[in-house]
Amino acid sequence: MAEQTAPPVIRDGGTPAKPDAAVVRDALGVGVAVGLSGFAFGVTSAGAGLSLLQTCALSLLVFTGASQFALVGALAAGGNPFTAAAGAFFLGTRNAFYGLRLSQLLALPKAVRPFAAHWVIDETTAVSLAQPSRRAARVGFTVTGLTLYVLWNVTTLLGALGAEALGDTAAWGLDAAGPAVFLALLAPMLKSTTERATAALAVLLGLGLLPVLPAGVPVLAAALAAPAVLWFRGRGTSAAPAGTDRDTMVEEDSR
Repeated sequence: MAEQTAPPVIRDGGTPAKPDAAVVRDALGVGVAVGLSGFAFGVTSAGAGLSLLQTCALSLLVFTGASQFALVGALAAGGNPFTAAAGAFFLGTRNAFYGLRLSQLLALPKAVRPFAAHWVIDETTAVSLAQPSRRAARVGFTVTGLTLYVLWNVTTLLGALGAEALGDTAAWGLDAAGPAVFLALLAPMLKSTTERATAALAVLLGLGLLPVLPAGVPVLAAALAAPAVLWFRGRGTSAAPAGTDRDTMVEEDSR
């Protein structure tokens, strides 16, 4: 007789539940992998001329890696502090949209939300949205946020302290670590043609305008990719032949 296996635990909605241990393992993997890149930020920030206190304050209070790298990168390139801060700010506004989705998914108590908002970043959002249940999403969010926050700040401190020992920080290319991690997390999320086109156009705008615009401004200009792609997509939809099923077009676009 074939060996009998226990049926999976089913949560509300018919989706198999995910064991807490598996969620914690995945969350720790993301938190440790990304948290260690805080060392690169500490070195880059110190190389850009920020003090130890300023560098650590950015990681403690801002805590959104891509925006932090954008800020110190623009300052290192000689950009205006206000322009650099504006670029980092607009890059960080994506977390507000993450928060809208996570507030429904996690449904945390009101007293906890202000503290949880500080951990709403790319990595915690990605881990939370990948979970099959609210409980798993909460566990993933908490473990990822806690692990990443602690490691990011510790490695930021170590990176800033060790910047002098490394000598010329630009020669190490550590400023590329943050964007590389961000792209590695973003790439699997680009599933539709519209998303891929938006990302490609943003890259072209950012790199193409880099030699002609002040530091920090190309990041702002790259944000124009989203409305541009949506405008062209809207024109294509309106120009579709009569009788074309719009749902079919959307389905094909998502392939």
